[in-house]
Amino acid sequence: MMRAVFLDRDGVISENLADHVKSWEEFRFIPGALDALRWLHQAGFRTFVVTNQAIVNRGVVSAQVVEDIHARMLAQVVQHGGFIDDICYCPHDYHENCECRKPQPGMLTQLAARWRIDLARSYMVGDAWTDVAAGRAASCRTVMVRTGRGAEQVNLLEAQQHPAHHIAANLIEAAEWILYQEGTVPTLHERNGSLARVAGAPWYAALSLGG
Repeated sequence: MMRAVFLDRDGVISENLADHVKSWEEFRFIPGALDALRWLHQAGFRTFVVTNQAIVNRGVVSAQVVEDIHARMLAQVVQHGGFIDDICYCPHDYHENCECRKPQPGMLTQLAARWRIDLARSYMVGDAWTDVAAGRAASCRTVMVRTGRGAEQVNLLEAQQHPAHHIAANLIEAAEWILYQEGTVPTLHERNGSLARVAGAPWYAALSLGG
């Protein structure tokens, strides 16, 4: 079974907006995020995004809009030498009591089953206590970043009740900590593996068809 890094999207990879990211035009990568994704890819990690997107069931945007944002984000990640193997998003609102909305671990366990991931050897990186709680519930090691909501979230009572294994300034520092924990050095083979993995990714066909 493989190790993996699970990442929240808004506040970790992209800037977190008060009224949500509702289109690709509103999407902005946090400085250093693309470099961090490249490092994780070169080090051989499977990388996944797990993100709460209740704006779908609230009727703010359609599922197609969220999926278009993801396809374009993934294309940019690949252009910068990184890779994201899969994305799972929860469209449900708080009151729907689903098993996938973080702090529930459903998205992580779903991806772990699909990709044969060893959760105990994996990591969850987020900017909220709910990300950390989901990671801990799935037996992952956890990192809270101070980007997005993280600077405020780290001081909440809930964050103390669900403490992260590490606090990092941003995703690039989180990636550095993960690589240090693993003693991992990217190899030439891992760097050259991007093209084959891109062609086989579930989102690649949709991006190619959708333009």
